[in-house]
Amino acid sequence: MGIGFASWSLFLIHLLIFMCVHGSGARELTRKHSEEIHAMDDHPVKQHHDIRDQGTKREHVHAHPSSHMDDMDPSSMVFFTMKDQMVGETMPIYFRKRDFSTSPRLLPREEVDSIPFSLKQLPNLLEFFSFSPGSPQAKFMEYTLRQCETEPIKGETKICATSMESLLDFTRGILGSNSDFQVLTTSHLTKSNTLFQNYTFLKMPEEILAPKMVACHNMPYPYAVFYCHSQAKETKVFKVALGGENGDMVEAVAVCHTDTSRWSHDHASFRVLGIKPGTPNVCHFFPADNLVWVPKPMSI
Repeated sequence: MGIGFASWSLFLIHLLIFMCVHGSGARELTRKHSEEIHAMDDHPVKQHHDIRDQGTKREHVHAHPSSHMDDMDPSSMVFFTMKDQMVGETMPIYFRKRDFSTSPRLLPREEVDSIPFSLKQLPNLLEFFSFSPGSPQAKFMEYTLRQCETEPIKGETKICATSMESLLDFTRGILGSNSDFQVLTTSHLTKSNTLFQNYTFLKMPEEILAPKMVACHNMPYPYAVFYCHSQAKETKVFKVALGGENGDMVEAVAVCHTDTSRWSHDHASFRVLGIKPGTPNVCHFFPADNLVWVPKPMSI
């Protein structure tokens, strides 16, 4: 499924094929999946830190292509501002890529409802999934559960969807139970193993006019968990055509936030862009395994 418009039913078929048929089961959390998931999110309470670095933090600068790319933490290089969206503008961008054949699968509601999903139950969950305390898998599970139990900020509605049913129920509740909606995802048009490189805006981004949106971020867990949220403050959704210096072609989904005043002061975007909380029109790209739900345009 590419960045183009698609009904939720097509998305359902796509996700069921890749996450149920090829999924790796409820008791597995592959090392590859854990290593590929980074702790970036546009949620202001969710402080950006890379738990793979065991708490070590780096300072970032907003840089356009230069010899300094090797000195940056690549996983945080997804932020930009609306004024950067100009044809010919070039910047280093990190796009996480996922192999759905090794991804944890999306479980039916009746199955996940029988498994506790609580930070207090973490010791029992580690025993259930056969993970050792202190292991990379345990750290990622703790991280996800902690983020899912964080209180939403003012004007935000959130859920950690642990099943297809809960994901669609939440989306319908935000966008309207009687409305038709579509899902947008970032699409890699060329196959490449390069995650971090300079990309150039090939044309002016196309804004997707939507009064409301729901963003869902794939979280590291033994089975598929999506951190989905919607904010009352205005956000803008864009489709962006990018060309990489390595020859890669990406049709990316980007979201721009008009209000960042309630974001944490150590949010990754402020370090990357060298700006302060409250700066408007802060944007970020979505990786291919994240979802953006918007109402479907009415036919004329």
